[in-house]
Amino acid sequence: MLYSIFTLIVDTVASVVGGILLLRFWMQAIRVRPPSSIAQFMFQLTDWLVTPLRRILPGIGGYDWASLAGAFLIALLSVVLGLWIMSSLSVETVLLLAVLRLAQWILYGFMGLILIEVVFSWVNPHAPLAPLVQALTDPLMRPLRRVIPLIGNIDLSPLAAFLLLRIALYLVSALILPLA
Repeated sequence: MLYSIFTLIVDTVASVVGGILLLRFWMQAIRVRPPSSIAQFMFQLTDWLVTPLRRILPGIGGYDWASLAGAFLIALLSVVLGLWIMSSLSVETVLLLAVLRLAQWILYGFMGLILIEVVFSWVNPHAPLAPLVQALTDPLMRPLRRVIPLIGNIDLSPLAAFLLLRIALYLVSALILPLA
């Protein structure tokens, strides 16, 4: 029981910090500026890790590699802390589990952003954060919107994106089960 509580705490903290690091990477990759309050929160929560990593991994090609590496390190740390009792796992298995956990965070992050975008479109399409969320999901949604036409003036591309992300999540989870 204590192990389950410990794992819950580690997974929650790692998911939040890793998710924010991934969001920081994604926002710079697609050139989206967050509102100042969100940016301040993100930077204060992650600068302790990103700033030292930037000395090793500078931004190349317009990408914030330090944020992406930081997210991987957080995923690796959460896997190591979660599996520290089972010392029979190889280093390669632990690294693969960290990569798969990072993939899960990315998929869940996109699912959350799409859900927020859909809620904004129903409730208040002119909400202050709506353009930010739409800009974050646009690289994923744009190809789907080209293929899936509006039906009765309703955009079904978020449903298709959600389905594709769930399939990808299912595949990643299927890869994790034999390793853990």
